[in-house]
Amino acid sequence: QVQLVESGGGSVQPGGSLRLSCAAPGSIFSITRMAWYRQAPGKQRELVTSITSDGTTYYVDSVKGRFTISRDNAKNTVYLQMNGLKPEDTAVYYCFAVRGGLGYWGQGTQVTVSS
Repeated sequence: QVQLVESGGGSVQPGGSLRLSCAAPGSIFSITRMAWYRQAPGKQRELVTSITSDGTTYYVDSVKGRFTISRDNAKNTVYLQMNGLKPEDTAVYYCFAVRGGLGYWGQGTQVTVSS
């Protein structure tokens, strides 16, 4: 079982920044992949970015150059730094982790980009 605790969501104006955190109590060394998904109202949940245990990252085209995923093994935490936020980034953001072939979700955190 992997518990994921997210934080850092909120409201920001277009062009602003937010940093999301996803804490995995215990060690994340056994977690092979962590990712951030998002779901906007009326839309399907989509993969935004991911990072594997060897540090390989993936970004969906719409966030390349603006979002950065990173992991701090010492703090058992994965971060999503979001810069240059746009109204279309508004969504509930979910942390996701894979361990032992099983997937685990966080509870989600709301990000709202509006003037």
